[in-house]
Amino acid sequence: MERTLSIIKPDGVKKNIIGEVIKRFQDEKINIVAIKMIKLSKEEAKGFYAVHMERPFFDSLTNFMTSGPIVVMVLEGNDVIARNRKLMGATNFKEADEGTIRKDFATDIEKNVVHGSDAPETAAFEISYFFNALEIAG
Repeated sequence: MERTLSIIKPDGVKKNIIGEVIKRFQDEKINIVAIKMIKLSKEEAKGFYAVHMERPFFDSLTNFMTSGPIVVMVLEGNDVIARNRKLMGATNFKEADEGTIRKDFATDIEKNVVHGSDAPETAAFEISYFFNALEIAG
């Protein structure tokens, strides 16, 4: 079983589509083994997105991710990283496939509703950033 991190970003929480995103995971038989709503501080957002520190969008991204609550989840299932990324759609919602979360709900490249880990190593770091072992069922 593979695990990945999923985040419903502040725009998704504000749009009140938490349930819709979860339903899409459940419809695809992706198990949610941990979930919580949190509000990131600027320092926490900077730590999570440290890999992008030198990118021109870093400040905008961390400002956005601290603009409201987020929902962080650990997803589990066979090939769950790839399956979650397919459900999310392309980062640029204009390029996302029909029926994906980003195509259906995103409004710009940054406010694209969801985040998902892109590789097993990234998933391990990202999961441990938000959850300790006692918080993950299964």
